[in-house]
Amino acid sequence: MNRRRRPRLPGILATIVTITAVVLALITIRPALAGNDLEAQADPVRIMALGDSITGSPGCWRALLWQKLQAAGVTNTDFVGTLPPQGCGFAYDGENEGHGGYLATNIAGQSLLPGWLAATDPDVVMMHLGTNDVWSNIAPATILAAFSTLVDQMRAGNPGMRILVAQIIPVDPPSCTECAARTVAFNAAIPAWAASRSTAASPITVVDQWTGFVPATDTGDGVHPNAAGDAKIANRWYAPLVAAINGTQPTPTPTGTGSPSPTAGPTPGPTGSPTPTGGSGGGCTATYTIVGQWQGGFQGEVVIANGGSAASRSWTARFAFGAGQTVSQAWGGNVTQSGVDVTVSNASWNGVLAPGASTTAGFIASWTGSNPTPATTCTFG
Repeated sequence: MNRRRRPRLPGILATIVTITAVVLALITIRPALAGNDLEAQADPVRIMALGDSITGSPGCWRALLWQKLQAAGVTNTDFVGTLPPQGCGFAYDGENEGHGGYLATNIAGQSLLPGWLAATDPDVVMMHLGTNDVWSNIAPATILAAFSTLVDQMRAGNPGMRILVAQIIPVDPPSCTECAARTVAFNAAIPAWAASRSTAASPITVVDQWTGFVPATDTGDGVHPNAAGDAKIANRWYAPLVAAINGTQPTPTPTGTGSPSPTAGPTPGPTGSPTPTGGSGGGCTATYTIVGQWQGGFQGEVVIANGGSAASRSWTARFAFGAGQTVSQAWGGNVTQSGVDVTVSNASWNGVLAPGASTTAGFIASWTGSNPTPATTCTFG
């Protein structure tokens, strides 16, 4: 007769306890590891495109801009807005606040922006706004007062908001023969306003959408961009937006070659700058860098540093392009080009550099074929 062997309960219980302990340990460890992984991944930069029908109906420059960012590897972005994307021929991240027919003065006066901000929580706002105000013959000072209200509302929810404000595209609609001149007057007033409202924590960068845009060929109706106009608008936004995404955009407000007003001024330098005692030119170094590049264009900068023992009175950097590059926009210095030769001289506010100090002049230029880095020289005055 076979005897049934009774199970060894103590051994089985011990095994169960061991397995349970291991499972509990894994459950405890996995959330911690997942949390570390999430913390290691930076949150995407949330970008709001704010404007009227030029921005939102359908605003395919936004689609082209997103495509350029993706192609350049700038993928840490999230375009946000309460309005959905519209069809532009390919899928893209297109949420926006491009409200057709809206005026900046009405958006500010009716306090519409705080609700949009609360729903989307942007880090960067890129604003092409004011065309309908200009059409309505509202004075530039009144439009800019509305801009100030909008900026205050942005900063109320995010004190570090990075703000890009466009000098708006030229318009020439048959039904508003005076709109072209009014746009010039409005754009001329933007840089000084931006300089007065920009802060270190929340810089305002002026983006010249005026220069090179031709209503006759870049719009279908004198106002709204066609495919050629969309490409130009996207190209102008690209470099300033990349800089804002990286948190490195210049605080001076740039002005484009041929822009409606040459009076744009950068944010003044810090008070208490040293009185220059030198000027022999010794110790000046210039470093040329390509900050970002896309098909047909790039953003470059020249960093001027004083390695000498005396403060400068002024500075001048020089280089020669070797592949037909052409500068179209600059900030942080005065840029002139004659053939291949480019000269960058100080602005009124950054010519004085103490020993060990530096300043940066930036520019946007075109290129075809190749874009070699030129040798750069520098002298103090």
